[in-house]
Amino acid sequence: MTLHFYFARRFGVIFLGLTGVFFLFLALLDIVEQMRRFEAEVGLGEIFQLTLLNMPQSLYEFLPLIMILSSIALFLGLARSSELVVTRAAGRSAFRALLGPVLVAALLGGLTVAMGNPIVAATSARYHELRESYDSDGGSILSIGREGLWLRQGGEDGQAVIRAARANPDATRLYDVSIVAYAPGGGPARRIEARSAALVDGAWELTDAKSWPLEAGVNPETGSETDPLLRLPSTLTQERIRDSFGKPSAVSIWDLPAFVAQLEEAGFSARRHAVWLQMELARPLFLVAMVLVGAGFTMRHTRGGRTGLFVLTAVLLGFGLYYIRNFAQILGESGQLAPWMAAWTPPVASVLLALGLLLHMEEG
Repeated sequence: MTLHFYFARRFGVIFLGLTGVFFLFLALLDIVEQMRRFEAEVGLGEIFQLTLLNMPQSLYEFLPLIMILSSIALFLGLARSSELVVTRAAGRSAFRALLGPVLVAALLGGLTVAMGNPIVAATSARYHELRESYDSDGGSILSIGREGLWLRQGGEDGQAVIRAARANPDATRLYDVSIVAYAPGGGPARRIEARSAALVDGAWELTDAKSWPLEAGVNPETGSETDPLLRLPSTLTQERIRDSFGKPSAVSIWDLPAFVAQLEEAGFSARRHAVWLQMELARPLFLVAMVLVGAGFTMRHTRGGRTGLFVLTAVLLGFGLYYIRNFAQILGESGQLAPWMAAWTPPVASVLLALGLLLHMEEG
């Protein structure tokens, strides 16, 4: 137990040290990027605020790389100090020596998903909100709630708020639509209700529409008009509506199941968010796989030579597994794989590959 605790403590210290190094490096890069983006429009204090808000998400994305580098640094240090030789001479196998670091990686992965994910979601949402406020162009906003789907569009003719009871998966066709159009720089000018609305090039085509004027001194019902097909100018496109949903990472994992249910109830495809939910649940296992991959190439005596080659191979293999995981995520989002298969297959395959390397090292 003492030996396991010793290995676990050393791994944790190395992980925290590398996390601090990555934090400083990424923060400097982000400060430069924010200054280039906003130039002299935003003060230095706002730049630092944006950087601090963006750091949790950046570190979250680099976590697998930090994990595999921590594993490599740990076992290289143990090999150079001959502690691995002493451990094996005492009758401890490589698998038993790995118990401490693996448990720490699993614990860190669990804490990352349970606590880090909500923090990343909150800071990321605040970061994008502040960034849009600094260079906002009056774009569209989309939100989904129990009352249905809400859209806001803006243009030269003023803004319009659109509410629909449900929609098709890409929000290009709305049903049971209610629209309030606002005059440029003024209050509400017209209210429209329609059975459905289809997004075409540059406009919404409203079916079975009825509109009421909301101008002062005009009776809305007297001035109402009915039209079987009414065109309402719009600057929205399918891509802008899709982007308005935001990234699944902007939703806390604790709120993600309810958000997926709301999307499906509103008629949207929630596959992208369902895949992300499974990917987050599988993240601790993938981090454990990174530790095992790093150990598989570095749990050897340094006198064997070619240490640099083995370290480079471990890092490249880690990158390869990371991109395979991302590729599987894309397949899951496109419907080629089930969400659970896209999320869990790469981590399980990575663990099996690393265990095969360790078995070859021990028995080969």
